[in-house]
Amino acid sequence: MPTPESPELIRLFTTYTANADSIGRHWAAAVAERDRGAPLVVATSADIALYPGGGRPPTVEGFRISPRGFKELTGISHLGPAVASLVAIRALGASSWRADAERLLAEVKATRAANSVELWRDIIAVQAYRGREQEIADMVDYSCAVTARYLTTGLANEDYLTPETLRSEYLAGGGETELPVPINHMMVATFFLAGLDISFRITRWLRSQHIDWERAMVVIAGQQGRPTAGVTWNTSSVATTILGASDHRLPLERLYVAPHAPTFRTPADGDLTEVIALEERLRGIWSGTRATVELGAMMFDGYPRYTPSGVRFPDVSDTTVTEVSEMPIIRSADDIRAMVTRLRVVLEDPRQLLSGCVTDFAVASLAAAGHDPTRVVVPGLTGVHYPTDL
Repeated sequence: MPTPESPELIRLFTTYTANADSIGRHWAAAVAERDRGAPLVVATSADIALYPGGGRPPTVEGFRISPRGFKELTGISHLGPAVASLVAIRALGASSWRADAERLLAEVKATRAANSVELWRDIIAVQAYRGREQEIADMVDYSCAVTARYLTTGLANEDYLTPETLRSEYLAGGGETELPVPINHMMVATFFLAGLDISFRITRWLRSQHIDWERAMVVIAGQQGRPTAGVTWNTSSVATTILGASDHRLPLERLYVAPHAPTFRTPADGDLTEVIALEERLRGIWSGTRATVELGAMMFDGYPRYTPSGVRFPDVSDTTVTEVSEMPIIRSADDIRAMVTRLRVVLEDPRQLLSGCVTDFAVASLAAAGHDPTRVVVPGLTGVHYPTDL
């Protein structure tokens, strides 16, 4: 049976909301018209678009997946969780672990054979990595060698593949097998390098656009990682990067994370048709959200106002700390305990983006170095010797 309703009261309800011709929609449309000339920055999971406003055409810059070097470096980053997944699969008694281990071993050996200074310097050629190609090549060689050694031992004796040996013989060290550099350090270094490159490119691009950040409308649109991840200011590495690129002139309250907003695909061959077609909808999302926000000061002047709080990071320099509910603060490039703790947090906290574990530190480090990536100390890489004779 249909739900009993009062037509008169339903009409009153739809007069303000849930209606294309409602007062609420009219207010949102008025805000959108007021801000039509303001710059709109929209970040998807792979690209950032700038709509300058006033009907001018957008421009787009890729920052993840499509740029050179991202997939290659991320493949090395993923060695840790890939090996851990094999140990976990085997512990569950699933037979697929062996075929997966053999496949991973073959790819690791092929990667080690293909890896070279020339590959990173002349072919991949990431500008933010200039001058570090030898260090990166050595780190990749070492990581592949240690991974191959662990997998080979495990394939010969599957009882070797345990959480204990995973940690002591591969990730952290301290076991019977010599481990000159823990793989944990490599994961910190590769995640940092990825964040450094993204921050360098996006900051350079956004600064070249001469955006009026005090007027800017910013939307982080669509799914950024796991369905539960990156949906708040504090957990979005994309938000961190944009805020850093603005030299924190972008007011935090003008940045909205909209996981259900429509997104565009990475433009192919310079075709911006899809990007252009979404401008009105994306402006409408920002303006509709802003319209509700602006009612607060008018309706409730004299009551305490809402203000976005900064990120409060716990401190894990005290080794007695055994639990955290947020990402811990990183005090320096030598603070490996905090950074490895972050590796754990991004796995266990579904709010976090897996790739964002040290992005904020990379953004801050780049800013402190005057936006010169050659002056940045890369934790887990700078000053670390990765032997290549294993």
